[in-house]
Amino acid sequence: MNRKHNMDDLWKTITALRHELHKYPELSGQEFQTKERLKSFICTNTHLKITDKGTWFYALYEPKISNGASPIAFRADMDALPMPETISLPYGSTKPNIAHKCGHDGHSAVLAAVAALLEQDSAVRRPVYLIFQSAEETGRGGKPCADFVKETDISEVYAFHNLSGYPENAVMVCDRLTQCASKGLLVQFTGESAHAGTPENGRNPASALGSMALYAETVNKKSSSCLCTVVSIQEGSRDFGISPGQGDIAFTLRAESDDALNNMDLALRAQAEKLADKYGLTVAFEEFDPFPATVNHPRCAEKVRKAALESGFSCVNMDQPWRPSEDFGWYTKIRPGAMFYVGNGINWPMPHQPAYDFNDHILHTAVAVFLKLAENEARKE
Repeated sequence: MNRKHNMDDLWKTITALRHELHKYPELSGQEFQTKERLKSFICTNTHLKITDKGTWFYALYEPKISNGASPIAFRADMDALPMPETISLPYGSTKPNIAHKCGHDGHSAVLAAVAALLEQDSAVRRPVYLIFQSAEETGRGGKPCADFVKETDISEVYAFHNLSGYPENAVMVCDRLTQCASKGLLVQFTGESAHAGTPENGRNPASALGSMALYAETVNKKSSSCLCTVVSIQEGSRDFGISPGQGDIAFTLRAESDDALNNMDLALRAQAEKLADKYGLTVAFEEFDPFPATVNHPRCAEKVRKAALESGFSCVNMDQPWRPSEDFGWYTKIRPGAMFYVGNGINWPMPHQPAYDFNDHILHTAVAVFLKLAENEARKE
C-alpha cells in the first residue's frame, strides 16, 4: 500500500529536511550523517528500495504496473563547501568553516521529495533510480555513480542545479555543452637556495613563476573557449636573507571540451619544461579536481523543456553554457541525459558567494520537472 502524502504537510517536511541538511553540512567525501538523514527520510516516507554504496546511495522505485519503458535516473549531490556561514539563518551551519553555499542541500531535498511522490503518481510506469551522490565539489563523486549507471539498463539520466541571475522558478536547459571541463594544475619548480646577497650562487625559480603567470594571459588571449586562471603563486618565506630555491604556481584550467582542456594542459606543461631548462630548474606537476565537460543530449534537453511547460513553468533561453564545472559530465559520457537549471531570482546571490542560501521557493519546481520526466515514456530507439 502506497504512503499518501498531504501536499501542504509534505512541503513543510521537505523544507524542514532542507534546513536540517543545511544546519549540519559535511565536506566532500564525508557526507556520512547527510546520507543517513536522507536514507531515514526515504525509509519513513516511502517503500522505495535503498541500496547503500558506501559514500553514496540510491533509491529504486519499481512501479506495480509497468509500461515496459527503460529505467530513468535522477541525481542529486550532497556535499557542502569549505566556507563559513556569514549570514544569519535560524538553520545556519553548526560546523565551523563548512556551509551549504552551493545549494546541494536543496538538490538532495528535491530528490527526497521525488521519492515521496513517486508512489502516488500513477502516471509513472517505469523504474526510477534516485542517485544521491557524494563529492561533487571535488569532482570525485560522479564517476563511481556513472560507472554504476553503465552497469544497469538505465536509458537516460537527469540532474538539476539552482542558478541565480534568472527569474525565480524559470527553467533553463542547453541543447549541448552546458558546463565546462576543468581541472587544477600545480606546477612546482625546484632550483637551489642561496644567500640573498649572492643569489647568483643559487637557482631561484621566481623568473619561471612570473613567466608562467604571463603565459596564462597569452593562453586566454589565443582562444575564447579556454580559460587559464592563476589561483596561487608561492615562493620563499619572506626571509630577507634567503634567495629561495623552490616555488610553485597553481592554475585552474577551464575549456569547452575535454580535448581543448587536455591541449591547454599539454601547452602549460611544455612551457614549464622549457622555462625549467632555461633557468636550470627541475619541474613537477600535480593535478586536482578533474571535471569532464557536461554535454546535454539535445533530445533530453527537449524533454526537459516539454516537462517544464507541461508543469506550468516558463523556459528561459541560455545563450551560453554556465562556465563553472559539474561532475555530472561523467554521466552524460555514458548515457543520454541533461542538466537543467531552476532560477533562484534575478538578484539572488550566486552559488559560492558568502550571502548565498538555497531558495526554498524553487523546491516544488525541480520536483515537478523530475516527476514529469518520469511520467513521459522514454522513446524507443
